[in-house]
Amino acid sequence: MNGGIMADWTDGWWTSGDGLRLHYRDYAGDGSRPPILCIPGLTRNCRDFESVAARLAGAWRLICVDLRGRGESAYAKDSATYTPLTYLQDIEALIASLGLARFAVFGTSLGGLVAMFLAMTDRRRLAAALLNDVGPELEAKGLDHIRTYVGRSQAWPTWLHAARALCEAQRERYPDWTLDQWLVFAKRVGRLTAEGRVVLDYDMRIADPIRQAPATTPEIDLWPAFRALDGVPALLVHGELSDLLSDATIERMRAEMPGLETVTIPRIGHAPTLEEPEAEAAIDRLLARIA
Repeated sequence: MNGGIMADWTDGWWTSGDGLRLHYRDYAGDGSRPPILCIPGLTRNCRDFESVAARLAGAWRLICVDLRGRGESAYAKDSATYTPLTYLQDIEALIASLGLARFAVFGTSLGGLVAMFLAMTDRRRLAAALLNDVGPELEAKGLDHIRTYVGRSQAWPTWLHAARALCEAQRERYPDWTLDQWLVFAKRVGRLTAEGRVVLDYDMRIADPIRQAPATTPEIDLWPAFRALDGVPALLVHGELSDLLSDATIERMRAEMPGLETVTIPRIGHAPTLEEPEAEAAIDRLLARIA
């Protein structure tokens, strides 16, 4: 994992429909090309795309968002708004505020679901789409794993303590990472409190809708949202060790969308960082397909 090379950005802000001040990083790029809207996963933030931006910024403009309750974005007044459809509304407000007529979307996990919803709303504005380890069917094992840690408050005295704890908890996802890589990861997912403690950089209440959903809640059919991407240059990046996205779902995705490129990242779980060589080469191919 590359933690040393950084690209310059400016901080941007927009306002949600319910009045929250939300944050994004804006990395400047070639204005003649569609910007790349980067949407992170459930417990993550705009820093997830630091290495992607370090490699692409200048040639491409990247807009890397903090969803509500993450990073520098405001926490929701009502935790019931921590849902994918609200995140979609927030992103639509950002698109409107920036006047983006056409753009690419890179979405990791939850961010990939939002990308599919954007296509369902208006596919014509999407120049390309990257789905990072997510599809229209999510494996129960992976969802159960997410429930075990999301919303569980933790604090550590140093970044090294945080890195070691995260390694202990998530080693099966990234079995070959070095301690330096875990330190980079810790600094992406964590923040320092005023007291100098390291904590996870999100509102623990994002777990409320997940925990409070009745066991009998019917599953939502996400295949129509995925099919909305048909005709858009699209890439699926998949972690070989992922417990959220199965081979069977990937095969169906390929069958439903023959133009979808799929790349599997060896010895990586949920989710790839997008700085693996296989992912970087696939991203370059995807961007080359933008007309």
